[in-house]
Amino acid sequence: MVNKITVEAVNKLLEESPQRKFMESVDVAINLKHLDMSQPKNRVDEEIILPHGLGKDLKIAVFAKGEVGLQAKEAGATYVFTEEDINDLKEDKARSRAIANECDFFIAEVQYMPLIGKSLGVVLGPRGKMPIPLQPGKNVADVINSSRSSVRIRSKDKLTFHVAVGRKDMPVEKLADNIETVITRLEHSLEKGSQNIKSIYLTTTMGKSVKVM
Repeated sequence: MVNKITVEAVNKLLEESPQRKFMESVDVAINLKHLDMSQPKNRVDEEIILPHGLGKDLKIAVFAKGEVGLQAKEAGATYVFTEEDINDLKEDKARSRAIANECDFFIAEVQYMPLIGKSLGVVLGPRGKMPIPLQPGKNVADVINSSRSSVRIRSKDKLTFHVAVGRKDMPVEKLADNIETVITRLEHSLEKGSQNIKSIYLTTTMGKSVKVM
């Protein structure tokens, strides 16, 4: 059962957000407290599968070869890169940055992880987009499909950060469910749970903010 307060906050946000010429995303803005963010142990870095996805198609790149690469293409991967492509991207900084910005998630066969870290880590790392390792025997299509519903909450060394939880055209109940999933996971990741949360707001891309807690 979705929390009534969350549903009311989503309704208020949507009612107070004017119509735009594009579909705005709905974000959760998180403000923490009583944490020393210079200490890595206090930083939030959690990948969360949203029960209702983000309401849009995400772009996913896969580093793989042979049969796994073919399966990735069939599963709808935006890009499939081989070892040779990784070396090419290392030399083409502009293209590697463009792809890092364009794609929402990256997946890589485990044997490529060291090479990716050495060649593309400087581009992917700061964006929080280092690839999800694809373990031997794991179905790449399953990983791609779960990634389409995933978001990552990542604070780095900041007390304030945000994460997308859907779009304005999604049903209110589904947006509220996604929001509560993020908040619950956040509370579990913090040393003192909800006591480390100063406030949480909902926002749209260009709209107002509405407080949830």
